[in-house]
Amino acid sequence: MASSRTDIERLLEIMAKLRDPESGCPWDVEQDFATIAPYTIEEAYEVADAIQHGSMPELRDELGDLLFQVVFHARMAEEEGAFDFGDVVAAVCDKMVRRHPHVFGEATVADASVQAEAWETVKEREREARGGHDSLLDGVPRGMAELQRAVKLQKRAARVGFDWRSPEPVLGKLDEELQEMHEAMRSGNVEETEEELGDLLFVVTNLARQLDIDPARSLRRANAKFELRFRAIEEAAGSRAALEAMSLDEMEALWQQAKSRYRKQESDE
Repeated sequence: MASSRTDIERLLEIMAKLRDPESGCPWDVEQDFATIAPYTIEEAYEVADAIQHGSMPELRDELGDLLFQVVFHARMAEEEGAFDFGDVVAAVCDKMVRRHPHVFGEATVADASVQAEAWETVKEREREARGGHDSLLDGVPRGMAELQRAVKLQKRAARVGFDWRSPEPVLGKLDEELQEMHEAMRSGNVEETEEELGDLLFVVTNLARQLDIDPARSLRRANAKFELRFRAIEEAAGSRAALEAMSLDEMEALWQQAKSRYRKQESDE
């Protein structure tokens, strides 16, 4: 296996060549941080998708694509004289050592949950040291997926006790929000309905957090399940035209068949 240092150097050289104003790739040359950011987010999701599929070759490739995004941003920063890839590596190394005193220092932690709390405490101290943070909610990225951002906001508020003690009260709040959703829909006010739907999603996210379930992972599983069953409906129909000619009741019957079939397969496994 080639040394990782040689591989990284080769990757940095490739990136520099792609960004060369004279002989590089026109598309790569014209990019900036803002235009590349969506691709960075997309690659992170593709890594998560590869993990869900359980494909190690796919995961290898997607991690490479994500690493390339880091190299791309670092190269643009280097061109501006801000920092380079080596600075990025040094910064994360220092951060990992600083945030793991139980590994690299004398501190001790009882378990992973205690470590997670300690991690957040260290991060809070770092934010305070940088200054300009007056709220517990400061520093939660606005660019992250809203589902994950909702969890982050809730966790921050929970640090000072602004939180339910168990899932049961959240279920009560969920019933309340469902009722308000019904009322908003009956009113015909689109803006109010959108607001109430947001409240409903926020409470569902809180329920997931109370149950120690990653809502994004849960939704990914639901998406995968829907995709599997709908593809079964398409297969049973035989063609797009036949599918479009079906009534909703006919499609629902096929859906229930697919549901029963895949549940049986899961139980047999």
